[in-house]
Amino acid sequence: MGTITKALEMLNFFSREKPEIGLGEFVRLTGRDKATVHRHLGELEENGFLEQLPVSRAYRLGPAILRLAAVRETTHPARRLLRPIVSQLADDIGELVHVSLLQGAQLSPVFHADPKCYGTQVHFDVAEMLPLHATSSGQAVLAFAAPELCERVLGGPLPRYTDETTTDRESLLAMVERARETGIGKAERTFDEEVTSESIALFDAAGQPVGALAVIVPAVRASEEKWSQIRPLLIDAARAATHSLGGVLPPSHPLK
Repeated sequence: MGTITKALEMLNFFSREKPEIGLGEFVRLTGRDKATVHRHLGELEENGFLEQLPVSRAYRLGPAILRLAAVRETTHPARRLLRPIVSQLADDIGELVHVSLLQGAQLSPVFHADPKCYGTQVHFDVAEMLPLHATSSGQAVLAFAAPELCERVLGGPLPRYTDETTTDRESLLAMVERARETGIGKAERTFDEEVTSESIALFDAAGQPVGALAVIVPAVRASEEKWSQIRPLLIDAARAATHSLGGVLPPSHPLK
């Protein structure tokens, strides 16, 4: 892992629940020595990716994040285009819907909507990267991704998130193949032991997967009858999402 990667990786520790992080906590989180962490923090602060609070001396995300996010959304809009589709689907089905974009060998959340129609709700962490092997979104993406990405994911360490997380290579390949045959990824208690989800990949103009649209339902009400009602709406929304991004479904896609 290069120096730049080590420094930028530290930004991923921030979340809604952890908006400010001190030097000592960064040392604990990274497992690196204090001098190295302090140097990386100084470089990130100097370039505007972090700013240090004057009283607590803790760090929070800096203004460079806002500037770059604005540039990305202006030149290659995603959130603005996908927000109405995600929100409408969530309202139509009464469950949490989220969209994520491919970032290396993980998925980065872009937008989510939850109409909060039920007492039992799904907790969704907007800062948490989604693993490809343990989520329905990951299955949907791997089903149509280049073989190199699949090998990269399945050839690396595969952490377990719940007792139901599959880490066996052949079992994962079978799950990806089912997603390729149906066009829909399905995960039951594999990333969060209390939820089940179904997802459909989103594609770019070349028909390559760039992300996924997912519906997440608490396991206590995730009956097959409910999913049979959700799927047609999810399929229509995923088609609309791919179209809004200027993409097309690949010729081999079963939902084309």
